[in-house]
Amino acid sequence: MRSRTASVPRVVGVAAALLGILLSLLSFSTPAQAAPTGFRIENGRLLEASGNDFVMRGVNHAHTWYPGETQSLADVKALGANTVRVVLSDGHRWTKNSAQDVAGVIAQCKANRLICVLEVHDTTGYGEEAAAGTLDHAADYWIGLKEVLTGQEDYVIINVGNEPWGNTDPAGWTDPTIAAVKKLRNAGFAHTIMVDAPNWGQDWQGVMRANAKSVYNADPTGNLIFSIHMYSVYDTAQEITDYLNAFVNAKLPILIGEFGGPADQYGDPDEDTMMAVAQQLRLGYLAWSWSGNTDPILDLAIEFDRTRLSSWGQRVFNGANGIAATAKEAAIYSSGGGDTTPPTAPGTPAASGVTSSSATLKWSAATDATGVTGYDVVRVSGGGETVATSTATTTATLTGLSPDTSYTFAVYARDAAGNRSPRSATVTFTTSSGGSSSSCGVGYRVTGSWPGGFQGEITLRNTGTSAINGWTLRWTFPDSQRITNLWGGTATQSGSEVSVAAAPYIATIPAAGSVTLGFTASRATANPSPTAFTLNGAACSVS
Repeated sequence: MRSRTASVPRVVGVAAALLGILLSLLSFSTPAQAAPTGFRIENGRLLEASGNDFVMRGVNHAHTWYPGETQSLADVKALGANTVRVVLSDGHRWTKNSAQDVAGVIAQCKANRLICVLEVHDTTGYGEEAAAGTLDHAADYWIGLKEVLTGQEDYVIINVGNEPWGNTDPAGWTDPTIAAVKKLRNAGFAHTIMVDAPNWGQDWQGVMRANAKSVYNADPTGNLIFSIHMYSVYDTAQEITDYLNAFVNAKLPILIGEFGGPADQYGDPDEDTMMAVAQQLRLGYLAWSWSGNTDPILDLAIEFDRTRLSSWGQRVFNGANGIAATAKEAAIYSSGGGDTTPPTAPGTPAASGVTSSSATLKWSAATDATGVTGYDVVRVSGGGETVATSTATTTATLTGLSPDTSYTFAVYARDAAGNRSPRSATVTFTTSSGGSSSSCGVGYRVTGSWPGGFQGEITLRNTGTSAINGWTLRWTFPDSQRITNLWGGTATQSGSEVSVAAAPYIATIPAAGSVTLGFTASRATANPSPTAFTLNGAACSVS
């Protein structure tokens, strides 16, 4: 997104097209696929050749402007990343990265057990940025590197061009994108190809979203993934969840290829939601950027020093849903004779601070020859288990629990190679009663409908004098409606009864504050609204 020589403009307003019509994506057919060679796309997911699901967790690195910073890939890996997106130049705007140089980058990625996403940066803002190059020129650059790239399909993903269209006539993005993909396929490339959105990567006018199916179907191999860049346009939870869920629901592969968190003159991106929703949907994310930005606020590491992470770097690597807690090394490295020994089991977790809706767990650390990178906390119920949260530390706070309910939890440890430990012993506790008054209000409305379905919105208000920390909202549909997708929480439905546990990014509602949930649902002919809601077991007023 950012070069060291120019700053890319970002759009402040969010066009109505960003919320777009989901229906244009819902009819989807997968092109016939060739036999898998390295990474491939299947049912909207990125898989390794072995069939393992691969979720990118990593950062961007400005190699073309800082070719001497060769330690960066090792440092990124040491902090837990499994992927690095490397900035290259095809020579149109900056000094061309040679075949020898690119081969060296790939070798460094492999030596550090990282997946390499290689991108041409010269295309940034084409149509609005006079100095930008075309996707066709970028495709020619990749073809010139074919001898270097062939055989690396297990390790390299080709990102054709960075942010290849500005805000001027972004509809012009579609045909050149299709043409570049076809040009690479006709040249014999079998790699997974990544394509960036227009509007400087942010697609705030919804062009990529509306045309994703046709672009995907134009790739005869079906081995194509879309990349959305999320900066200040994405400053609310609904914008983020709407966009990502539109692709997931249509089984169109997508990741957050760049994102920023620090606020600046353009706005304040909602990075917490980006990371939380990516984790919930098992989508990749690649933070911008390691170091060397024109605007240092975007540097993850100060002056390329991994021991001096900025607050942005600490958030990305060590925060909730961050790289250290969620990254899993590509299986290709483990299957090649790498580390296959799992960590020891963590200690038995102990529960403290148990309330009607939350609890804190703490356990003793696991041990591992190469180091533990994270822990998965799971709820154990009825012989099965579900992941409740992930963390890089030996403590976790659980929110959204139901009052007066017995819970059993356990913990797994993970190492850098993705090996998972045996499960810890379990801890069981019972939440306290929710009380007689929840001091909450609920607003429910239908925002759109179509034959057999509708979209709804719920505004949950804290009418009390103290913050609500963790919550579960419940209601009963009066006429066979069923939730098909929900953003802002995790929904479970039994018959007509619905329960929604808060997503981490809206689990706290300050006094006099509110949060908003959105959902889609199926319906019969009638669609009456629910008339009663409870929050943590106590009734809410309804308006």
